[in-house]
Amino acid sequence: MSHSAPGFEPHPEHPEARGHDPKAEESNTLGTLFSDLTQNVSVLVRQEVELAKTELKESATNAGKGAGMYAGAGIAAHFVLLFLSLAAWAGLSQWTGYGWSAVIVAALWAVVAAILAVVARKKLQSVKGMPNTAQTVKKIPSAFNPKEETR
Repeated sequence: MSHSAPGFEPHPEHPEARGHDPKAEESNTLGTLFSDLTQNVSVLVRQEVELAKTELKESATNAGKGAGMYAGAGIAAHFVLLFLSLAAWAGLSQWTGYGWSAVIVAALWAVVAAILAVVARKKLQSVKGMPNTAQTVKKIPSAFNPKEETR
C-alpha cells in the first residue's frame, strides 16, 4: 500500500521503504511492554510469596519456642501452687487436723476455679470473631461487577 506516485521510489529512510508499517511497530512495542509488565508482575508476586513463606516460617518457629517456654512456665507454676497448697494444708492441720485442713484448702481452690470460670465465660462470650473482615470479603465479588453497587 504505497502512497507514492507510480515509478517513484520512496526515500530509503521512509517507513514504506523499509518494509514495515509504523502502526505495526507501535503495536509490537505495546505488546512487548505488556508482555514485560505481566512477566514482571508475575516475578514480583512469586518473590513476595517466597518472602511471606520465609517470614511465616521464622515467625512460626519463634512462636513455637515461645509457646514451649510458656508451657514450661505453666508446669513450674503448677508445682509452686501444689507445694504452697501442701504447705497451707500442713500449717492449717496444726489447728484443725489434717482432714479439715485439706477440706479448707480444697474449698479455697474451688472458689478460685469458680471465679476463673466465670471470668473466662464472660471473655469468651464477648468474642466477635472477625466481623470487619467477613463484611469486606462478602463485598469482593461485587467489586468485580460494576453493575452492582457495593453497600
